[in-house]
Amino acid sequence: MASKPISIILFTLLILLFNLLFHEALAHSKHEKLPAFDFLNNIKGSHKGDESQAIHYLKMYLEHFGYLNYKNKSNVEDDHFDDDLESALKTYQLNYHLNVTGILDSDTVSKMVAPRCGVPDIINGNTRMKSTKDRTTLHIISKYSFFPGNLKWRSSKYNLTYGFYPKTPTQAVQPVAKAFKTWADNTHFRFARVQNYRYADLKIGFFKRHHGDGAPFDGPGGVLAHAFAPEDGRFHYDGDESWSVDVEEDAFHIETVALHEIGHLLGLGHSSIEDAIMYPSLPPGTIKGLDTDDIQGIQDLYDV
Repeated sequence: MASKPISIILFTLLILLFNLLFHEALAHSKHEKLPAFDFLNNIKGSHKGDESQAIHYLKMYLEHFGYLNYKNKSNVEDDHFDDDLESALKTYQLNYHLNVTGILDSDTVSKMVAPRCGVPDIINGNTRMKSTKDRTTLHIISKYSFFPGNLKWRSSKYNLTYGFYPKTPTQAVQPVAKAFKTWADNTHFRFARVQNYRYADLKIGFFKRHHGDGAPFDGPGGVLAHAFAPEDGRFHYDGDESWSVDVEEDAFHIETVALHEIGHLLGLGHSSIEDAIMYPSLPPGTIKGLDTDDIQGIQDLYDV
């Protein structure tokens, strides 16, 4: 009879530990704020041994998304392109199918400056954008990933409620509802909206800069949104971005970003397949749906 309460306590501790790691991974430097991603264009071509005023921003970027973890935080703030930075850049290039050179070349910069999800690619040293290959053809057949510990919702919580924080733009409600329906049509989950967000399992809203979750937004450009792993339930858009219900050239598609972040809410990490909804970056004016990689990932996580 004691095993069930012990299991619940262990599960709760795992959730608390993950959220601590998540906050740490998303947190900016205590001394400086990560600038807009465009700064990377100013240090294009940088490599090991270089020194430049903006190299510590590159370190902050890679630390923010989980690729760097200096034991001595002063190393993040110096301007030296060291061995650890080269190694972190190579891991980034490997995850994004770039030439693994350790040099901040043009292709790498183009990928890094793209607007993206704020959830790190790596948490607590786990390289999360791994691939599976068919040994016969060597073709990539899946690249979905999970949060450390394969966090997921309990079987008693497959019927989830969602609600919107106050001041959520009215025009965002229907696109988010459509995104939930898409996930419901492709999974064993069912979603129902409640009017009072306080009673919802999943809470959605638009916020700017510091908003109380330990992961401040950075203004226009850069990070678009973030969400937390099961069973936290929070999903936040960056309110400083330009958002659209329909596809607009200079705005981000509300429903597409919702599809991505709901994937995190259900337990999916990032995928390195560009067609997958769980791919980390999204250009403005882009609309996407679920890919087979996303569906295979969620089925694998929940053994369905």
